[in-house]
Parts: sequence; C-alpha cells; structure tokens
Amino acid sequence: MIFAVNKKLRDLQILETFEAGVSLIGPEVKAIRNKNLSISEAFIKIKNGEVFIINMNIIPISQNSFFGRFNPVRSRKLLLKKSEIKRLIGKVEEKGLTIVPTKVYQKGKWIKVEIAIAKHKTQYDKRQEIRKKEVDRKIQEIMKRRGLR
Repeated sequence: MIFAVNKKLRDLQILETFEAGVSLIGPEVKAIRNKNLSISEAFIKIKNGEVFIINMNIIPISQNSFFGRFNPVRSRKLLLKKSEIKRLIGKVEEKGLTIVPTKVYQKGKWIKVEIAIAKHKTQYDKRQEIRKKEVDRKIQEIMKRRGLR
C-alpha cells in the first residue's frame, strides 16, 4: 500500500533507487497508515555516516491525545546497510546529483521510504520528453481511427 508519492520529481531524472526503513514512534506510524503525511518538501541529508529524511510532514491524528503530540517535521533516521550508505555518499559527492524521497509505502508490517539518486533535467531533456509524448499521442490517435487498438 502506497501512502505518499513525491509529485515534484518531474524536473528530475532518476538514476538509481534504494529502499530504506524509517525510525518512527507509535503515533507517527498510526498517522502514516491514515495517509496523514506529505513528502513533497522532504529531502535527504547525510550526517556523520547516517542518513536522515528532513521535512517529512506527518500530521498527528488527534491533538487531544498525549500520544498524538510529536513534532510533525522532525528529522527521522533512515535505516540502510553500510554499503548502501557508502554508495549514496559517493554518488552525492559527484557534481549535480542529489538524493530525494520518491514514495512512502508499507511492505509487510514495515513502513518503507523509497529514495532515489537523481539529477536535474536540462532544458533539452524536458523538450525531448514533451516531443516524445506528443508523438506517442499521435500514434495512439491514428491507431484508434484505423481500429487497430
């Protein structure tokens, strides 16, 4: 089950993806399962060999409950293997590459975050993508008219 998808990835070219666990507290898990979260402003930061997701906004379910009180945008540690962290560090040091969260989902009973190594698209890439979509639309239209579809 997918809880959130980052819709701001249109201007990025995804090169590689990783699956990471997230260190959460009980009320955060309950809020995520109710889809009370946003990752559109979130980003990934590496500090002292540990990976954190920052600005992932998890909205508490109930303001009255003692267990519902937590900081909605606190930094949360991502759980990755050492080899994956080293690979991320190596890629981030390359020019123009960044790490972004792409989606939050449930795998079994665990909440996972898919993170990606991405590069900003150039203007040329954006135009080329638009041309490709237009050609695909025209092909579909012609096939529909001829009854091939």
